[in-house]
Amino acid sequence: MRRRVFGIETEYGLTSASPTGGAPMDAEHAARQLFEPLTHQGRSSNLFLRNGGRLYLDVGAHPEYATAECDRLEDLLEQDRAGSSMLAGLASQADRALLELGTDLQIHLFRNNLDSQGNSYGCHENYLLHRRRDFRQVADALVAFFVTRQILVGNGWINTATASPCLQFSQRADQMWDSVSSATTRSRPIINTRDEALADSGAFRRMHVIVGDTNVAEPTTALKVGMTELLIGAIEDGLRMEDLALADPMRSIREINADLTGGAPIELASGRLTSAVALQQEIRERVLSRIAPAELDPMRAYVVDLWGRGLDAIASGDWSGIETELDIAIKRKLLSSYCARAGVDLSDPRVARLELSYCDITAQGLRERMERGGLMRRLTTAEAVARAETTPPATTRAALRGRIIAAAEDARADLSVDWVHVRLDGSGTIPLSLQDPLATVDPRVDGLIAQINAQSPTIPA
Repeated sequence: MRRRVFGIETEYGLTSASPTGGAPMDAEHAARQLFEPLTHQGRSSNLFLRNGGRLYLDVGAHPEYATAECDRLEDLLEQDRAGSSMLAGLASQADRALLELGTDLQIHLFRNNLDSQGNSYGCHENYLLHRRRDFRQVADALVAFFVTRQILVGNGWINTATASPCLQFSQRADQMWDSVSSATTRSRPIINTRDEALADSGAFRRMHVIVGDTNVAEPTTALKVGMTELLIGAIEDGLRMEDLALADPMRSIREINADLTGGAPIELASGRLTSAVALQQEIRERVLSRIAPAELDPMRAYVVDLWGRGLDAIASGDWSGIETELDIAIKRKLLSSYCARAGVDLSDPRVARLELSYCDITAQGLRERMERGGLMRRLTTAEAVARAETTPPATTRAALRGRIIAAAEDARADLSVDWVHVRLDGSGTIPLSLQDPLATVDPRVDGLIAQINAQSPTIPA
């Protein structure tokens, strides 16, 4: 299989709450309190990190973490989890600072996509593509995959706007308003076509996917990115998908979201009727017809297996085989079990609080407790995640960026950094341009690090 880089940008929901019922802090102040340990050290609220990733405060007081470029799913999962771990650590520091100020307010951060007012925030996926003239046709062909993918990788949410509150697949699906567009927030498309390669634009382009939910369970994240990567590879190798185009993607994405059987009829542009399950099964079969089993490493083999088991479970209505791996199944079991014990339905406020706890990454959240109890499968280890907080993936450009940032931090030198460019401030040199996302060796980087070290002040013994 050809190598490609991919990554995830996750916007976190943020709130503060008092266990004793006191007035909460508004989101802007809570965000400032969260990032205060970083700004207090003279650093900004927009940081590229020595692990190659980026941590920043996005519009609307949403903390956001972007993973470094990865070409292994294992690295992506560790990088993604490292972002949650770092933000949870900042939340703990904020709680202690608030306690010292005489308040019992606690910061909560959520891996979800909807707040209580119905505002949506995203989890964006990025995939490196080899540049081709027919990108728009490729993107249009992928829309059917992204519309139906939600039955497997949606985070699940309780829709209380219906006559009877019900669980649906995706928090993001009903927030989409276009299939393919260069806009981001105005029309919120499934695929954003803005041509910002963040690499050699003559050789590559970046596919920016906006439709996905933020996942809590690591296997769901692995499936979301892994199945997409496999499909992109198959398309680049000649797989055709145009015959699976949907007649009305925006209508289909909402109808699929509302039907947990996965069997609601959807119309293709050709006039053929199918369903989300059947369409995903067809896509999976086409992808696998182009991949030899020997090409799949253990993690991608797991993705292929989970893709199939997930579709079989949705089609049969028996979700027991996926209820520790896919968010929608884990959440349905959690909420239905609670409702049965408490004698309530999904409209009960306690159920809403339980659903929120499922997505909470701070100490009050459920993820780690569910993982320890065998209710949610974990694919990373605590040791690997701790390492990923400070160590970039070794097989992509992130390794070069991480080395430079680490050297500058250790030498207390100021850098200007983005995904492609690095410049030592005050040096009078032109920025170093890292145009190949798959490069891990560059003598120019060695030279820049030597220059940084040469400027490092001597510390007396």
